[in-house]
Amino acid sequence: MFVPLAAGSLVLALVSVWGRMTAQRNWREWLTKHLIDYWLGNARYRRLKSTPGEHEYPEYRVAEDARVATDAPIDLALGLLTSLLNAITFLSVLWSVGGDLIVHAFGLSFTLPGYLVTAAVAYSAVLSATMLLVGRQLTPVMEEKNEAEAALRSAACHSREIGERTVLGNDALQQRQNLRSIVERVIGCWRDLCKQLIQTTIVGHMNFLFAPVLAWILCAPKYLGGGMSLGDVAQVAAAFIVVQGALNWFVDNYQRLADWLSSVNRVSSLLLALDKIEMESTSAITTSVEAHGLLQATRALLSQKSA
Repeated sequence: MFVPLAAGSLVLALVSVWGRMTAQRNWREWLTKHLIDYWLGNARYRRLKSTPGEHEYPEYRVAEDARVATDAPIDLALGLLTSLLNAITFLSVLWSVGGDLIVHAFGLSFTLPGYLVTAAVAYSAVLSATMLLVGRQLTPVMEEKNEAEAALRSAACHSREIGERTVLGNDALQQRQNLRSIVERVIGCWRDLCKQLIQTTIVGHMNFLFAPVLAWILCAPKYLGGGMSLGDVAQVAAAFIVVQGALNWFVDNYQRLADWLSSVNRVSSLLLALDKIEMESTSAITTSVEAHGLLQATRALLSQKSA
């Protein structure tokens, strides 16, 4: 059975890569073309600067943020599906091998059915809440970082265009100073991002160190009471680590989620600004048509009175 199983596994791996990249490519193509047509249509790009909102450097949003906004969801969805399948598979091992835990306290006995499953779910929920609390500023920091990177690229392109048109030394000096100030802003954003990633790394690494220990601690009562053999403990501990790793998909992918959400916000800001321009244009056209109709009606009324 090894040869057909290996062949089937290879086929699935190839189909997965092809399907993932095809979906990402088609989605990005559609979104990028839509953004380009909407941005350049009816000369909206000229009116964008005078429109209030966070939509600076639209070319970066069209090129880079649109890519992240369409690439990441496919990868995250596949990772989430894999995690769910792993969790479902190994939860049955925890439930069947781990069994129930009988607790004696204050002269009473309590039975905790599938206590390892409950412990894994509760542990993952607490860890996810902790990551969400610690990394709550990660998405805004990434948005600021992307904005600074876009400003640097735009300023560099602007400096090159000016350099091709003129040879005045004062302009070159001014452009150099502008670029240096933008670079300092970029470095500051990366410094803030480093601080956020350090905080989220603390949570993730503590989970990496503590989860295996927690699995053995949870199995210790039944092992010491003779209700579980050493082999069962090793099997359950391994299953516990797999389950909590699958349930901690949010924790493991928090940085990627924040990066994706920051790009989605930047693309959305551009679309909202373009929508506002379109609404203003439509309102102006409607007002013009109504005024023209009123003028025609007035002329008709005056003609009737004259007759």
